[in-house]
Amino acid sequence: MDKSSLIYPLFVKEGTGIEEEIPSMEGQFRYSVDRLPFELERLQNAGVNSIMLFGIPDHKDEVGSGAYDPNGIVQKALREAKKQFPDMYYITDVCMCEYTSHGHCGVLCGHDVNNDATLELLAKTAVSHVEAGADMVAPSDMMDGRVRAIREALDANGHYGAPIMSYAVKYASAFYGPFRDAAGSAPSFGDRKSYQMDFRTHDQGLDEIAADIEEGADWTMVKPAMPYLDMIARGVEKFPNIPMVAYQVSGEYSMLKAAAKLGYLDESRVAFESLIAIKRAGAQYIITYYAKEIIEKAEEWNIKIG
Repeated sequence: MDKSSLIYPLFVKEGTGIEEEIPSMEGQFRYSVDRLPFELERLQNAGVNSIMLFGIPDHKDEVGSGAYDPNGIVQKALREAKKQFPDMYYITDVCMCEYTSHGHCGVLCGHDVNNDATLELLAKTAVSHVEAGADMVAPSDMMDGRVRAIREALDANGHYGAPIMSYAVKYASAFYGPFRDAAGSAPSFGDRKSYQMDFRTHDQGLDEIAADIEEGADWTMVKPAMPYLDMIARGVEKFPNIPMVAYQVSGEYSMLKAAAKLGYLDESRVAFESLIAIKRAGAQYIITYYAKEIIEKAEEWNIKIG
C-alpha cells in the first residue's frame, strides 16, 4: 500500500463558512466551497493527493437538475479546488440521488426509475464535471448502459482523454446508511434493489465488470469493500489489465469508529489491517475515509507505505 493508492471522499455543500461534522461519521465533515481549500491543504500536507467529491445541493427536484447545472455545487467546488490545488487529482461522483427530490438515482416513471431517460442526464453531469476540472468521473448510479452514454458524451464534447471509474460491482448493501445521512440521499420511498446488485449473487459482478469495460470504463470498482473481498480478488484475476478500486464505505468506517469509542478495538490498527486486507485482495486503489489518518499513523509506527 502506498499513499497514491488512497482516495479520500469529501462532501461539499452550498453556503459559506460551513465545516460541520457528520453525526453518523465521526471525524468526517461537510464543507462549503470557501472552507474546502483548508481541508485540501491538510490532506495535501498529510500526503493524500486523490480526492473524490460528493455534492450536497440546496435545491432538489424531480429531475436532479443540480447534478448537471454548470454552477452546481460540485462544479463550483471543482473550479475553486483546481485553482488553489491544481496538482491534486479530482474524481467526481456521477449520480442523481443527492439531487432528486425523491432520492432515487434517476428520473422516475411512476414509482420506477426510468433507466434510459436517466442516461442522458448522467452524461450531461459527467461532461459538466470534466469541464469544471474533474480529472476522472465515477458513475455510481448503476443504470444499464451509463458508461457507454458517458463515454460517447465526453468524446462528443472533445474530452477524449477523460477517464471513467465505473462502480461496476455495487451491491444493494445495508452498509451505506451513514453515507445517506451525510449526503442526504436516502430514497423517500422503496429501495434501490431494482438497479443495485443483490448481495447474494455469485457471478453477476464479473458480468457487470465485463459489460462496463466493453462500454469504455477505464477503472472498475467493488463496493462495499470488506464484505466482498472475494469479488475484488475474482475481478482482478479475470480482468488483470483494468485497475480495480474498492470503496471502504461509510458503514465500514462508522462501525470501526463506534467499536473503538466503546473501547472494544484499537481503531488505527484495525483500520490499517482492514486496508491491508483490501489491498491484498487485489485492489490497486482504495477509497477510504481513513486515508489521512492511516498515512499519519504509518509514519508514527515507522511503517513505510510509499
